[in-house]
Amino acid sequence: MSKSPHEQDKDSENSLDVTGRYQVIPAKPGKHIKRPTLAAGAVLWKGDVSDPRVAIIHRPCYDDWSLAKGKLDPGESLPVTAVREIFEETGYTVKLGKLLGKVSYPVLDRTKIVYYWTARVLGGHFVPNDEVDEMRWVTLDEARDLLTYEVDTHVLEKAEKRFRLPAQSRVLLVRHAKAHDRGKWAGDDNLRPLEKKGLRQAEMLVPMLLGFRPERVFSAEPDRCQSTAAPIAEEVGVSVTVDPLLGDSADPDQAVARFDEIIAMGGVSVVVSQGERIPALLQHYSDTGRLPLPMEEISCKKGSVWVLSFNGGQLTGADYLASALPVK
Repeated sequence: MSKSPHEQDKDSENSLDVTGRYQVIPAKPGKHIKRPTLAAGAVLWKGDVSDPRVAIIHRPCYDDWSLAKGKLDPGESLPVTAVREIFEETGYTVKLGKLLGKVSYPVLDRTKIVYYWTARVLGGHFVPNDEVDEMRWVTLDEARDLLTYEVDTHVLEKAEKRFRLPAQSRVLLVRHAKAHDRGKWAGDDNLRPLEKKGLRQAEMLVPMLLGFRPERVFSAEPDRCQSTAAPIAEEVGVSVTVDPLLGDSADPDQAVARFDEIIAMGGVSVVVSQGERIPALLQHYSDTGRLPLPMEEISCKKGSVWVLSFNGGQLTGADYLASALPVK
């Protein structure tokens, strides 16, 4: 099994979050660091999660077998890239699942960083194209034997762990987009609206959240929460269910009980909430679930999303999408 061109399974010299926004770490004297190339893909699967079939593709230009992936286009967030590239390379529409992490490797004078999700097939069929001339549905063991690059097998191993503990429900927990400054708003705080950037954040959340195929949309009571929820609800074709128990002013125990009800519905739900309620919910499910979270490192930016996975009502996965705005 070859390690080239996928030679490294480690972070690059730039530290990235899942949206691809990066913080430059100072280079060593005399060393020039070029901006990394970002890409996204998935372990595409179908069938029973207890015995799935996964897709591997053959690329004639490299004569290799790999996982579906591709480079980020201008104006995209990485979940959008993953869904688009899967469709372009394989012809399949998908439902994104768990973020599996990222891999990095050198390509000429740059570092390429690829984020991978699990992605369940919803429909479509494969047609050979310029990038991919063959696709195979294989068992996990067969995929390990066929994949050209060792780093792809590491991604596959992470997916296999997720298949053993599948999400029975998933909640996309969104902090409302940026609103007008509280200090400059004289009226009822619940009526404080989104500002221009917030309206754009709400619109850009739509393509990013659609990849997870949400079925219902909930919102806390403030207008800024409802305005953040409205675009994705309209796209999905559902009404926004407004519930004061999902906001900052709710009794903590009642808020958890309401969130438990949403988890028990199964499938995928969007919940738009506020900056105090979201960390409190994360703390509760971290303390009571199977996934302890380092709460001192928890972020909750306006317009951000926590993709939370649950099995048996317990937290089993938590992926942070810091922004829906296009990667700069």
